[in-house]
Amino acid sequence: MKALRLALAQVNPTVGDIDGNAALIAARLEEARAAGADLVAFPELCVAGYPPEDLLLNPEFIRENLEAVRRLAPASRGLTAVVGFVDWRDDLYNAAAVLHDGEWVATYHKIYLPNYGVFDEERYFRRGERALLLRLGDVPVGVTICEDAWYPVGPLYSLGLAGALLIVNINASPYHFQKGRFRETMLATRASDNAAAIAYVNAVGGQDELVFDGQSLVVGADGQVLARAPAFAEHLLLCDLDPGAVRRWSLHDPRKRKERLRPGGAADVPDIPPVAAVDLPPLPPRDRPPLPPGDPIHPRLEPLEEIYRALVLGVRDYVRKNGFERVVLGLSGGIDSSLVACIAVDALGPERVTGLFLPSRYTSQASREDAAELARNLGIPLIEIPIDPLFQHYLDTLAPHFADLPEDTTEENIQARIRGNLLMAFSNKFRWLVLSTGDKSETSVGYMTLYGDMAGGFAV
Repeated sequence: MKALRLALAQVNPTVGDIDGNAALIAARLEEARAAGADLVAFPELCVAGYPPEDLLLNPEFIRENLEAVRRLAPASRGLTAVVGFVDWRDDLYNAAAVLHDGEWVATYHKIYLPNYGVFDEERYFRRGERALLLRLGDVPVGVTICEDAWYPVGPLYSLGLAGALLIVNINASPYHFQKGRFRETMLATRASDNAAAIAYVNAVGGQDELVFDGQSLVVGADGQVLARAPAFAEHLLLCDLDPGAVRRWSLHDPRKRKERLRPGGAADVPDIPPVAAVDLPPLPPRDRPPLPPGDPIHPRLEPLEEIYRALVLGVRDYVRKNGFERVVLGLSGGIDSSLVACIAVDALGPERVTGLFLPSRYTSQASREDAAELARNLGIPLIEIPIDPLFQHYLDTLAPHFADLPEDTTEENIQARIRGNLLMAFSNKFRWLVLSTGDKSETSVGYMTLYGDMAGGFAV
């Protein structure tokens, strides 16, 4: 069996931007074809963007996403592509379109729908009923979507028993700390259990409060990582898979034989969906360039860099995808606002970040010097607006009502709310997005000022 060249298109789609997402897919199809790929996979719901949420309640949106898949089919000439989209039959389905040599030849509907944490898929989608096996020449290839691979018994199990040598799993799997390591361990277990290689492609990018980290993978049937894409960056991951080696490995695993020997095959195992098989016509022969030089296993990031890169990507895409040109934040000289400023500059460049220094009678000289030095180091403008006249006006206005009462957090919070008002004034006047500078520890215990340092459009 000749090597199967896989291309995993780790791309950054935008929710609702069907035309832009389709153009992104078409460009990667062309890149994969030029690289000699036989099979290219794109992330879950790539055409619509993930998560599309209540856009799915708009029939016109569904129609446009279907039309985009039809337009993409001719771009698959000479290869096979698996593309995530929203299907509409008797109901809505989280689906994968199989495009083969210019034609839309098969569709798979996701079977396991997550409905926990940030996921709400049962609100929108119906569960699929059949696993899908493609016979790509002499290579049996299973097609699955995200959650399908997270359970030891289910679609992957069905496909393994049906003889799949490769299982493609398309994803929009959000990031949390060390998520990539967890996924890798899980996928290695699934591959080993089913004696099949797994090609796992994940979305990358920020979407509102979510960040998708990429880190797409190809895992061999022995559980060893064959290729890994970088984290937090778009990438076309190429890998030559030897189906013969996978088949030889599976011959040493007796578990499939035992399942097939049971009465009724695997039908007596709960939650095992039936398998629909589709034979694909052979692809026309063509020259295949050598793989690019270098190790296809991109290294994992160190823990602190991983977190920082996730924050940078989240800020960059929130600003870009919501049409803002510039951000503004209050700089106090303290750690939180300094870190947010650094993230903003790395995400957007210093030319798109402005700092406001808003001193009061209680602001120390050290704070003034630290804010100014930070702005110089980052190369961003720093606008200083003393708030003491405004603060005094508040005190004078409230004096008849607060007579004989000692100063407390009330007066402290007035300062924070003045600063929030000024930041929002710059936002309204210049259409700059305010980045709030509180941290999660403060949020978790309520240590912030409502309408003050909580003010902003995006909490980094």
